[in-house]
Amino acid sequence: MKLLIAVDMEGISGVVSWDHVNIEHPEYQRFRRIMTQDVNAAIRGAAEGGADEIVVTDGHWNNTNLLIEELDPRARLNSGGPTPFSMVQGVDQGVDAALFIGYHARMGTPQAILDHTWSSARVANLWLNQRICGETGLNGAVCGAFGVPVLLVSGDQAVCAEAAEWIEGIGAVQVKCATGRSGAECLPPAQAQGLIQAGAARAVREFLAGHGPEPLRLALPVTVGLELLYSDMADRAALLPGALRRDGRLVEYTAPDMPTAYRAFRSMIALAQR
Repeated sequence: MKLLIAVDMEGISGVVSWDHVNIEHPEYQRFRRIMTQDVNAAIRGAAEGGADEIVVTDGHWNNTNLLIEELDPRARLNSGGPTPFSMVQGVDQGVDAALFIGYHARMGTPQAILDHTWSSARVANLWLNQRICGETGLNGAVCGAFGVPVLLVSGDQAVCAEAAEWIEGIGAVQVKCATGRSGAECLPPAQAQGLIQAGAARAVREFLAGHGPEPLRLALPVTVGLELLYSDMADRAALLPGALRRDGRLVEYTAPDMPTAYRAFRSMIALAQR
């Protein structure tokens, strides 16, 4: 079984502040180590559950956060970018299933640590086929386009609930309980990582036994609705050939499939950068 472990940072054990995930802040070095430890817990669990090939994709910021020298040697690491599938790079390479570790809730979610959707500086809202969406649904739909189910998510209670709305039967490991955007009751990393390991083992074991979530497949074609924070960002995003400007801040793009929709979404955000 080949498994993809897709990793973000805001949902990692103990993370509650932008300082923890910002490469320019001294706290970042401490939390990238905890991030690596959370991933190692998922690798241990996945191997226990029966995965015999594991690929990890670093999906935060510039995609160079995980400490490869401390990564469990049973896994390979996708690092750096840009890459064709970004946060789920490698999903098109014969992957059987995926785990989402360290994920966070979509922009505007109450009581959710560092809630945002892709870019807190540019994106106000995202819709897929008129359904409001965060990174869990977005990346899960890319996985689903390749027939890859997402078996597990880890993060706070908000992202666990969001994942359940998009992927029926997904496993969830709650490592903190958010009380606001920058406050949470956090489990100690050792305890959280024990839960991640157990959750990953259970999720993989159930998958290999023929149980667990189905791939998240969206109806085709896929319409991406991207609401930017400012109208000048939409001015630039609407320059993407095929994009339609719906109002001052909303741009839409209709794609024949989810991989194309994903690239269009990322392209519009790149164009929108000030």
